[in-house]
Amino acid sequence: MDLHHRLARVLRAHPGRVDFVIMAVLFLLLVTPTLISAFRPIEMVAAVGLVLPLAWRRSQPVLAAGLIAAVSVLQIIFYVWPQPGQVAVLIALYALAAYAPRWASLGGLAVASVGCFAGLVRYSAEFGISPFEMRDASLPLFVVIAVLVQALVLLCWAFGDLARNRRLTLRALEDRARRLEVERQQERDLAAADERSHIAREMHDIVAHSLSVIITQADGARYASAQNAAVAPATLATIAETGRASLREMRRLLGVLRGDEEASTRPLPVLTDIPTLIETVQRAGLTTSYTVKGTSRRELPAGAELTAYRVVQESLTNVLKHAGPDARAVVEQAWTPRGLSLTIDDDGRGAGADPLSVGAEQGIKGMRERVRLYDGNLAAGAQTGGGYRIEAFIPYTEA
Repeated sequence: MDLHHRLARVLRAHPGRVDFVIMAVLFLLLVTPTLISAFRPIEMVAAVGLVLPLAWRRSQPVLAAGLIAAVSVLQIIFYVWPQPGQVAVLIALYALAAYAPRWASLGGLAVASVGCFAGLVRYSAEFGISPFEMRDASLPLFVVIAVLVQALVLLCWAFGDLARNRRLTLRALEDRARRLEVERQQERDLAAADERSHIAREMHDIVAHSLSVIITQADGARYASAQNAAVAPATLATIAETGRASLREMRRLLGVLRGDEEASTRPLPVLTDIPTLIETVQRAGLTTSYTVKGTSRRELPAGAELTAYRVVQESLTNVLKHAGPDARAVVEQAWTPRGLSLTIDDDGRGAGADPLSVGAEQGIKGMRERVRLYDGNLAAGAQTGGGYRIEAFIPYTEA
């Protein structure tokens, strides 16, 4: 089977060479005997002219069929007796049906039918079956032979047309397979881009929050230690704990990227981890209150809970970075009949008042993208009289 497929691939890859070999074989078998026994030069020309064009039957099917048809017309005009090479007419008709445009295929069928009938009329008198002789047995026999000849012509054309349809079907399937492969590659590229975006958001949330807490604690410790040295150990402990927590999350994320099964099965932050997050920012010096209103009608998907956690985390990180000293934050988690509502308020300057708040805007954009993945929405903006508010809503139904 492998040999058969390899041979078929070679034949398809070199159609011109294959056609030349077939023409050479037919020339040797059909034309050479005619050249040896021919009495008139026109017979030699006809023998060569019928078979030689078959070398282009696939590359130039219309040209090859036209040359063979012209030679056949000359045969009838000069009364050259039919030769073994006459089989080239049927081969050319097959090639027209299989490889030529549709108009040439149908035109070739019509020309072949008319030409074969004309040749039959031209040479039938030699066998005593001329349709012009009104003998009782002559006309029916002529009709039978004419029908058989036309059937042979139609059969050759039909086989060629079937080959054409099969080739076009295979080409369509190959094109479809190529398109599907391109689409699959595009889907893989989009999935990879989405995963990179997801990882970038995770990295931003982990690193930005942890570094904000560490920087705030370090700055506070630097100023407070000048007045009270006892503050330094507690502050350094908070910095160390924040750094370790950040390192654990980074290791978990990198473990997922490496395919670490243990790391990938560790629980991600959810709503129940928000109180721990509040304690962390409070130790960093941000006065924060946290309230929960209502009860959940049903659980949110794990990804939606992670999104809610990241919204609170990013919002409090922005307060630490941009709200200024002595700012206070209020986090409200409210369950409604439709889903979860989160509100984070602060009474500081707000991100918009900070000339270096480009990172905050990117963080808000990332939060909005996260929430939209779950059919939710997020609004953020400065409040009248000072401060900044972020409102997010995540419905129960996952998108």
